[in-house]
Amino acid sequence: MSTSIADIVHFLEALAPPAYQESYDNAGLLTGSGNWDCTGVLTTLDATEEVVMEAVSCRCNLIVAHHPIIFGGLKKITGRNYVERTVIAAIKRDIAIYAIHTNLDNVVAGGVNGRIAQRLGIVGGKPLLPREGTLQKLYCFVPSDHLESVRAAVFAAGAGHIGGYSECSYSVEGTGTFTAGVGTNPYVGEPGRRHYEKEGRLEVIVPTHLSREVVQAMIAAHPYEEVAYDLVPLANSHPGVGSGLIGELPAEMGETEFLDRVRREFEVPVIRHTRLTGRPVKKVAVCGGAGSFLISRALAAGANFYVTSDVKYHEFFDANDHLVVADIGHFESEQFTVDLLFEVLQEKFRNFAVLKSVVKTNPIKYYY
Repeated sequence: MSTSIADIVHFLEALAPPAYQESYDNAGLLTGSGNWDCTGVLTTLDATEEVVMEAVSCRCNLIVAHHPIIFGGLKKITGRNYVERTVIAAIKRDIAIYAIHTNLDNVVAGGVNGRIAQRLGIVGGKPLLPREGTLQKLYCFVPSDHLESVRAAVFAAGAGHIGGYSECSYSVEGTGTFTAGVGTNPYVGEPGRRHYEKEGRLEVIVPTHLSREVVQAMIAAHPYEEVAYDLVPLANSHPGVGSGLIGELPAEMGETEFLDRVRREFEVPVIRHTRLTGRPVKKVAVCGGAGSFLISRALAAGANFYVTSDVKYHEFFDANDHLVVADIGHFESEQFTVDLLFEVLQEKFRNFAVLKSVVKTNPIKYYY
């Protein structure tokens, strides 16, 4: 049985929902069609012209990249820069490019920062900056004899998760009233007469990006012709969604010992960092890619060390000798995203090749 590119996109967007990407981002299918049968997948950090040609040689018609090759609008495609040349090469050779960027950054456990934490031995990770607007509360009113079937339906659609717990809900019994109008076909009662019905009020947490599916499942399982329900935005933060990650090492380490671990695990020739504090390292924050915007959050969370990249000169002063900020390089901080994507795709799809790009796309070189 063939697998379409749309099947792969659906899987990736369940892993890292597009709703989790930042407003400036451009994740998603950038070239190609979801209707194409997939002949193979090539995972990479960056989609470049060289990576497109690698995909052609490997007979892979889908590139799954972390960084979007198309970030801003393209008004002309004439091949004047690497972005336009890459897009031209992909279109001419029927290569689909899918980007899974800040939405994958913002998924803590199975995303970019979770992989960084895994490499460094950090445990108990949670978002450094929880993402707002990710949760809603669904209230619906169900006749008592259908309460359990509706509850099961919304759970199956993705509602009811709170942290590490699933199938979380609350219900209370009461009495509902309605008068069915002319032309209606009520489940109970008669048109034109007020009806009193024993009902349960069911409450469940719903991830915002799944609200449509959950409501559809609720309506499909509900016996009423018109379903009474409320969907309310919550100020609660999703425990598994947000920027950066903070956790702890199993045991304290010295600062230079921890720097040695970072250099070894990420194979970096040099680490730019702030002045060492002389204190042991236990609580560590990380953010793959450009993470200077989270230095104040790392400070407020009591981190001893913050590993990230793209920190500007004056931003190093923000550490204020209260934590060590270590800049390991943008490519270096996110390089293992390629392995992450390779592993999840290879596990899920076994009827075609999933490969890791061997092209080193890091534009930065070091002279030492």
